[in-house]
Amino acid sequence: MSGNGAVWGRVRSRLRAFPERLAACGAEAAAYGRCVQASTAPGGRLRKDLCAQEFEALRRCFAAAAQQTRKGGP
Repeated sequence: MSGNGAVWGRVRSRLRAFPERLAACGAEAAAYGRCVQASTAPGGRLRKDLCAQEFEALRRCFAAAAQQTRKGGP
């Protein structure tokens, strides 16, 4: 069990880096937010897949950030 300290140290460092990597997704998050806001404004109707393109771009960005965090890359 003495080796667990090194594992937790790596996990902690990756978790600390994750918010910074997610911050790179600001443009995608803003585009998705604008789409949802526009469709819920008075007269707008939010329906399934209305913002699917924006959501997919945001999901891809988050997945790339998670992948970088897992690999410990820049």
